[in-house]
Amino acid sequence: MTSNFRGRSRVARRGFLPTIMLAGTASLFAGTMPASAEIKRIEIDSTVAVSNDLDQGNEVGPYELITGRAFGVVDPKDPLNALITDIQNAPRNPEGLVEYETKFALAKPKEMDKASGVLWYDIVNRSTGTVTANPYGHVQLLSGWQGDIAPNATNYTAKVPAARNADGSPITGKVLARIVDPKPGTNTAPLALLGRAIPYDAASLDTTRAKLIKKSAEKRSGELGPVEQVASTDWAFADCSKSEFPGKPDPRKLCVKAGFDPAFLYEVVYDAKDPLVLGLGLAGMRDLASYFRYSDDKTNPVAGKINHSIIKGVSQSGNTLKTFLLLGFNEDEKHRIVFDGANPHIAGRLTTINVRFGVPSGSGTLYEPGGEGVLWWNDYEDKIRGRKPEGLLTRCTASKTCPKIFETFGAAEFNARLFSIALTGTEGKIDLPLPDNVRRYYFPGNTHGGAETTTFKLAGPGSKACVLSENPNSEIEQMRALSVALVDWVVKGTEPPPSSYPKLSSGDLAANTAEAMGYPKIPGSLMPDGLAVGLMDYDFGSELNYNEFSGVLNNQPPGIRQTIAPFMPKVNADGNETSGLPSVLHQAPLGTYTGWNATKAGFFKGQPCGGGLTAGYVPFSETRKEREAAGDPRPSLEERYGTARGYQCLVQDLADRQVKDRMLLSEDAVRLVKLAGKVDFLPVDKADDAAKAKAAQLCHL
Repeated sequence: MTSNFRGRSRVARRGFLPTIMLAGTASLFAGTMPASAEIKRIEIDSTVAVSNDLDQGNEVGPYELITGRAFGVVDPKDPLNALITDIQNAPRNPEGLVEYETKFALAKPKEMDKASGVLWYDIVNRSTGTVTANPYGHVQLLSGWQGDIAPNATNYTAKVPAARNADGSPITGKVLARIVDPKPGTNTAPLALLGRAIPYDAASLDTTRAKLIKKSAEKRSGELGPVEQVASTDWAFADCSKSEFPGKPDPRKLCVKAGFDPAFLYEVVYDAKDPLVLGLGLAGMRDLASYFRYSDDKTNPVAGKINHSIIKGVSQSGNTLKTFLLLGFNEDEKHRIVFDGANPHIAGRLTTINVRFGVPSGSGTLYEPGGEGVLWWNDYEDKIRGRKPEGLLTRCTASKTCPKIFETFGAAEFNARLFSIALTGTEGKIDLPLPDNVRRYYFPGNTHGGAETTTFKLAGPGSKACVLSENPNSEIEQMRALSVALVDWVVKGTEPPPSSYPKLSSGDLAANTAEAMGYPKIPGSLMPDGLAVGLMDYDFGSELNYNEFSGVLNNQPPGIRQTIAPFMPKVNADGNETSGLPSVLHQAPLGTYTGWNATKAGFFKGQPCGGGLTAGYVPFSETRKEREAAGDPRPSLEERYGTARGYQCLVQDLADRQVKDRMLLSEDAVRLVKLAGKVDFLPVDKADDAAKAKAAQLCHL
């Protein structure tokens, strides 16, 4: 894995995106704290000394990588905790408190006098995360927050209790499982939500109390082809992989007597039991970060050395961060602010962590909740869905505990993560204003998360799953620069780069059709029509607090009241988007970089690829002759840049400009210019006079 620290000295000491895996073991250390504290105790399982190779000036020095476990309690009567779904049904200790446990990792300078005073908390994604030494002197923290994932030697999870009725009987409720593209010749599959395991046992193995159907076709919009119900005698909650039907009873597996037919999607609704109190994971994030920031107890390895704290979440964990803020968890039980800065990245939804029988590892496919809660920062009255005015920052505004926020996202999030709703509301008539403490940055033409730029090549790698080639456009370099800017804003009050994103008022947004978006007719290219995912107004029943996305999902699968159509960013004659903060590659394009793609084969053939998160790439022709032969309306590389040298000069100018605008770190600029110097297209010896003249113009000759 490539490091995101590229030789910056401690003089900068401002921001980072960690990537190096923790390894090693050390001695055991344990301490205790007063029983009234939110974190009762921590146990250190290992401490590993590591060199700090990226600290070239040796201004911070070596790091210690610490792993351990934290044991916490929450008071279910405290209003800050009472909103946790099923907290009142959780078992309590003799003090009347609810207990939880979380695994954590901490990276800190060995000499804490050289630390920057910044605690950087990374929310792990589906239990995986990393800690690393860094040249800035920041302390990095991560911990488990998902109580539904089984722990192992390398992941980070939380241990939370299951809720029970007051009489001790199990709590039950409806759960939906969906199995797609099963392997031919198989008859058993885990109960899952399109690949994400359902973390609950079936309450009964009696199939007459459940319903299994086979779908012949399904669109992301909810439109279905013919549906067939499977007789209760022809399937079982069981594992038939090693024995004949009805196999070995198993409350988390599904066996079909006739075997799975890959041409169908299998959907089962059944009663599950013993819901986990997953919302405790949010309290654990709050309490552990607050402990390391504020506690002067001798068990705190960074006691007295933290002045500011920042939290970041990416994709699923970014959705978790928005949920964390919505529910007011940035205020600890002593009413102090926990994080001064926050960066939800590529996160357009909320996470199903505070609903009964939630599946936080879901990814926003059909029938999955996540768009029910508020998706905007300021209070906004969602008249279309009949909701009261509320925003992601309503609670922290009231308690004066809101952080400074960078909201960062790219094209795939417009396509599949409801960002046009976050920008324009459900009515889609105006640009919703941003609060003073929020900055928004949009990266055009990217796949979900964007790839780091490692080469400038004309031909992109083909995709096994999608129609268009893999999209090589990057946002990683810009995110590194913005992480620096966020730390500067939090620590020094330095105003960050201005927000930049598509707006209705600027004419940047359009309906999801090629005509409205301005997408060109490229021979053989996939068109964008209908590939963006709209906001489903699901009916999950009356026991769900929709605005705060908390409570009980009674209806499974939910009814679809209406679908709110998305906007998409407009594009130029090349098919490339025109708004936001384009990368160097996007400004010196080698092709068309889309935020959308279509599935190549299988049950979802022709539907949004990767759930709408996988973007595409259509390279330009190299020469004018090749372009004209193909009937491609987009100018060729030869017509754009003349020669390889012309392209290299343009990349140099663009990189210099982005460094000046604080959207690119100087070391990344140097690296990109070096990569541009290695391009193998348009060699000089093949250039005609027109190409040479174009290159001379770009090189200011």
